[in-house]
Amino acid sequence: MQNWNLIFGIFIISSPILFAIIVFPDSIAWSWNEGRGGYFFALIFVVAELIGLKIVISKKRLFSLIPIALLTIFYLLSLEYGLREFLIESATQFNVQLIYSWTWMWDFIVMTIFIVVGLTIFFGKRWIRIAPAGPIFLSGTAIILSLDAFFPYDTLGPLQYIVPYFVQANVWLITFLDLGTAVARDNIMFLRGEHGSMALQVFWPSAGVHSIIIFSLVIGAFMLKMNIPRNRKIIYFILGIIGTIGVNLIRIFSLSWYALKVTTDPVAWEEYHKIAGEIMFLPWLFAFILIVIVIESRRLNKLDSDNIKN
Repeated sequence: MQNWNLIFGIFIISSPILFAIIVFPDSIAWSWNEGRGGYFFALIFVVAELIGLKIVISKKRLFSLIPIALLTIFYLLSLEYGLREFLIESATQFNVQLIYSWTWMWDFIVMTIFIVVGLTIFFGKRWIRIAPAGPIFLSGTAIILSLDAFFPYDTLGPLQYIVPYFVQANVWLITFLDLGTAVARDNIMFLRGEHGSMALQVFWPSAGVHSIIIFSLVIGAFMLKMNIPRNRKIIYFILGIIGTIGVNLIRIFSLSWYALKVTTDPVAWEEYHKIAGEIMFLPWLFAFILIVIVIESRRLNKLDSDNIKN
């Protein structure tokens, strides 16, 4: 009974995301600010953290979440019948600069609230240690979307500060590999390759600064759950940030390579730009977490073996 209750609970808490994926598949765009692609990865976090738990969830708690899940689904449906237009119109009242980041922001806020409420109903305050990654990923995405909506491009100075260094490093790498001509000027790259010239202006989201923030939040929650020494948590955290910066440098390099070697057509380049970040960052995030789990599992098994021998 316990296992079936857990499976039923996972289904209920996943139902709004599953509804969005099945009913509105076109909204699951992989670009972080152009759709609900983040829903899919939040779902993976939620399921991965809940599956296999030995905690009993009562039927009363399970059934009490169903109306809230239906209300969340109703929100998703309402967007197709006038609510999205209302959100777009309301953007002018709050001096929003990027309308679509504003509207997607609300999707992630609503889903964050639902998941947090659902986990609280199931586990009380313990949810913070049991399954924090999904809500933190969703709320982190909502925060980044809000920053993008109110402070687009380079208007948010602190997040834009490191971008010129990323651009300089990328230009150096292109020159070193002799892939074409590249010149950097602040956050702008002037490229000339096999298909002509192209100027790329890099802002903090395109440089992957948002992924560093989201990674910090998610990995921080993950480390909170792990029963390992604090110094090891700090080492993992630092290595993860360094790795994320490396992934972002690879992303900028791949965008430059695409312009130098594939096409300078703005439409074709923009299609690649939309997915280049997430197809690199999210696999890296999952891979890093998996590597940490494997390392720590082996370490604990070795400690247990040593204790048995002694």
